[in-house]
Amino acid sequence: MQKLPILLAALLMACNSSQKSVGEHPALPSNQPEDATLFAASITQSELKEHLYTYASDEFQGRETGTEGQKIAVNYLREAYQEMGIAPAPGTDDYFQPVPLELARLPEGSITLNGKSYSNGEAFMSFQAVEGQFRELVYMGYGIDDEGYSDYTDTDVRGKWLLMKAGEPKNADGTYTLSGTGDTSAWSNQSEAIGKRREAVQAHGGAGFFFIDDLNYMRYQRYFNNMKRNNSGQMGLKSNTNEAPLILLKSEAAQQLYPRLEANDRAEVVAAEVAIDLKSQDDEITSENVVAFIPGTEFPNQYVVISSHLDHIGVTPQGEINNGADDDGSGTVALLEIAEAFKEAAKAGKGPRRTVVFLHVTGEEKGLLGSQYYTDYQPLFPLASTVADLNIDMIGRTDPDRPGDRNYIYLIGSDKLSTDLHELSEAVNAKYTQLDLDYKYNDENDPNRFYYRSDHYNFAKNNIPIIFYFNGTHADYHRPGDTPDKIEYDLLEQRTRLIFHTAWEVANRDSKIVADKAAK
Repeated sequence: MQKLPILLAALLMACNSSQKSVGEHPALPSNQPEDATLFAASITQSELKEHLYTYASDEFQGRETGTEGQKIAVNYLREAYQEMGIAPAPGTDDYFQPVPLELARLPEGSITLNGKSYSNGEAFMSFQAVEGQFRELVYMGYGIDDEGYSDYTDTDVRGKWLLMKAGEPKNADGTYTLSGTGDTSAWSNQSEAIGKRREAVQAHGGAGFFFIDDLNYMRYQRYFNNMKRNNSGQMGLKSNTNEAPLILLKSEAAQQLYPRLEANDRAEVVAAEVAIDLKSQDDEITSENVVAFIPGTEFPNQYVVISSHLDHIGVTPQGEINNGADDDGSGTVALLEIAEAFKEAAKAGKGPRRTVVFLHVTGEEKGLLGSQYYTDYQPLFPLASTVADLNIDMIGRTDPDRPGDRNYIYLIGSDKLSTDLHELSEAVNAKYTQLDLDYKYNDENDPNRFYYRSDHYNFAKNNIPIIFYFNGTHADYHRPGDTPDKIEYDLLEQRTRLIFHTAWEVANRDSKIVADKAAK
């Protein structure tokens, strides 16, 4: 699992809903294909352990994205699917989906606002190279473009730089205009505020934008300072020339451009002398997702994705290997065992009725990059026909905050987009595994923001129902101590079987999962 990302394109938020206990959920329908217990039995501690002691060994050098260790990892996965006789996904190069990445250094240079110059990191921050000069910009108020409210109404911003502030408008009675209540919308959420505004800028043809958000500025200052101190770059998808550049601006600097910032919320063209001169040198990185599939027998054009990330964080400056046995070696080997169980069922003539996709993504630790490329740039199977994503990221150990309590798994996101998926998940667990399904981190106010920190989110933001399976962090998280000898293999087996049974039901039920809570 990645730490809080340094990506500036924060992601779209889904709504939270209340949970039901296992006892409140109906039994599974009786018209499913033959009970999957026989095939789940092929998921064993011994095979999980054998895979993981190899995959999280020193030979794999911590599997950092773009390194030799990551290449060893993807070759291991390809050979495993070849041995199982599971086909590569169409559009791959023998299971490999190339993901174009680059390592961007912090840009150096300055901006000049109405005669006053600032260096990068002084009163503004940019993580990307930008150059240009212009004599006017458009102040956009909050820069919101939403159903029922838009700061872009009657304002032509094509080819222009925009200036906007954080927050959202209120009604006369103190409620928020977008929600009609005392609750703010996703446009005020730190994890999504920037990404939603960037999408609006691009949709309306803006050339770029300044964003004033002092709280988010403090958040990103930590990443900026760390990159500057270590002279390290930020890995990301190779630059998209169509992406609107962003400059985070402190309020004090924004006053140089528009003194009426606090008083006015309405769009207005503003005369301003602005010069931007930010340059950086980027290095290309080669990496790849690994994608296999088993075609559906009855609904081959409906897709159930099961995902995990294949990468980890590599070697410490002191030369210690971060083996990543739990993060996410556990999810990777679980996915291999689930694939084998589905293959055994297929060989026995037992489905799956829908196509099942086994997706190992790269670059999760760098900002969910492999899954972002799959969903936003090159989906190998149509997203509109993708029924669900079951994402596995750290399921081999236990949370130290639950001493003596092993029989659990944290579930995140199961109810956020689909009542069907949540209820199916609960019923599957009640029938097959009887784990404690703990929704502690599903709370929309979870300060860890786990819902936004693993690969399922790139599916969720496209209104595809998801479940994120997670055991919680521990003292060895992102440390050399995350080794295969500390994995609890009996528990890994049980959790993997739960995910297989859930995927089985999603793939084989008569009707596909409905995203009844998806954003309209």
